[in-house]
Amino acid sequence: MKIKLTSIYVDDQEKALAFYTGVIGLTKKADFSNGPFRWLTVASPDEPEGTELQLALNDQPAAKAYQQAMFEQGQPAVMFFTDDIKGDHERIAANGGTFTMPPTEVTGSTIAKLNDGCGNLVQTTQLARW
Repeated sequence: MKIKLTSIYVDDQEKALAFYTGVIGLTKKADFSNGPFRWLTVASPDEPEGTELQLALNDQPAAKAYQQAMFEQGQPAVMFFTDDIKGDHERIAANGGTFTMPPTEVTGSTIAKLNDGCGNLVQTTQLARW
């Protein structure tokens, strides 16, 4: 077994697509609609056949409540790993990303958090090299 897909809720799929592709640097993988439903995924350009991230519309009360509670608690909805957190921090900030926490050393890693503008916190992580 392997993980092929994970999802996050967003309050605006078009805005989320612009953020995750234009700011973070992921690539659009799937985008199709059936009536009001839109299936939208992005993936890492380094692993185009790897795990996809679905940008699911939070159009249900439970989805909205979950997304809002996670955000208010400061809990990231998604975490990306990098080998160059400082370089990615500079690149993402230059692309318009708004960080709520700059790269900060914590036990075993350096993390940074940013707001995706669609109701979520995103964490970038660089594991410590021992």
